Amino acid sequence: MKTWIGAAALAAAALLTGCAGLNSVTADVSSYGSWPAERAAGSYAFDRLPSQQARAAETERLELAARPALEKAGFTPAAAGQQPDVLVQVGARVSRNERIVWDDPMWWRGGWGYWRHSPWYGPGPYWGPGYLDRMPRYESEVALLLRDRTSGQPLFEARASLDSNSGLDDPTLAAMFSAALADFPKTGVNPHRVVVPLAGKP
Repeated sequence: MKTWIGAAALAAAALLTGCAGLNSVTADVSSYGSWPAERAAGSYAFDRLPSQQARAAETERLELAARPALEKAGFTPAAAGQQPDVLVQVGARVSRNERIVWDDPMWWRGGWGYWRHSPWYGPGPYWGPGYLDRMPRYESEVALLLRDRTSGQPLFEARASLDSNSGLDDPTLAAMFSAALADFPKTGVNPHRVVVPLAGKP
């Protein structure tokens, strides 16, 4: 089951703790663009799509999560009444899939049947807990697009994806945006692994 939440439904996903017990996030990052070598990061403002404007609370949550990553990359929020140098669009999605622990040719899958390939048991009827072992997996992704405000030209695009057993809480969301911008303004081999710490963890 796939749910696209380019700013929607993240509040529900937040009820699930992302990367519980870990102090870092390892994400697969892809980045594209041609940021001018001589151009400084400059000031920024968020640019919301009409659908994001209709879901202001969810969109604000994404923007708050992206702010530390943008500022670490050298950007500063545009002052009130001032035109920004760069417009930033952000988005996120979560795909939930159920994975059966016993879903392997070696394992019998639950219910009455035959454990045909197990190295520990011979063929025969067996009742097991396989039917209880459906483990949800979450494929999460965040994306940022940076445009020149004056020309509207896309200058830099980055995405970070994560496969975990939980949804996106706020620290994980912020860490994924940090991973997406970790190499800014450079682009490299896509995708590549980036490890970033979770906020509040040693």
